[in-house]
Amino acid sequence: MQPLIDNARTFGQRPEEFARLAEGQSPQVLFITCSDSRVVPALITGARPGELFELRTAGNIVPPYASQQPTGEAATIEYAVEVLGVRDIVVCGHSHCGAVGALVRGDDLTAVPAVRDWLAHAAPRPAGAAEDPEVAEGVQSHVLTQLLRLRSYPCVGRKLAQGLLGLHAWYYEVHTGAVRTHRPQTDTFESL
Repeated sequence: MQPLIDNARTFGQRPEEFARLAEGQSPQVLFITCSDSRVVPALITGARPGELFELRTAGNIVPPYASQQPTGEAATIEYAVEVLGVRDIVVCGHSHCGAVGALVRGDDLTAVPAVRDWLAHAAPRPAGAAEDPEVAEGVQSHVLTQLLRLRSYPCVGRKLAQGLLGLHAWYYEVHTGAVRTHRPQTDTFESL
């Protein structure tokens, strides 16, 4: 914890670098990814403060849209699309994902009921080999499922129909730093 505290103490000593941020934000991309500490969206994309709007959830899950009981995730997506006017949404899964791995293996999650109930939103269960520590196939199919789920959000569906929004599926390899994107033409994940 001490290195984090030390950096936080010196972080604010460069006010000239941050003054423009007080004027507001205008990110072009909503980046939805896992809460995993090895996945750092700004590091992966090279984004500076104000350039990337982030939504991080366990397993980069986009829950089903429900207008009667809105979730924090739905509010974040709606705000990004309707208020900030993002032009693109990236759903980025990653190798060695504990959440997707638990789903692929069918782990018993009774000891962590909140995690179990949250992961139920991932349905259907991702495909993949249970013995694969990278869970590459499982994560990639899971990311595509989340993209489909996004399409059911009214604000996303509307902007897609108007040609004002693009959806992208990415797969980040934590062990190499490589990023792959889904190519619909071949239905494969390939290097960016």
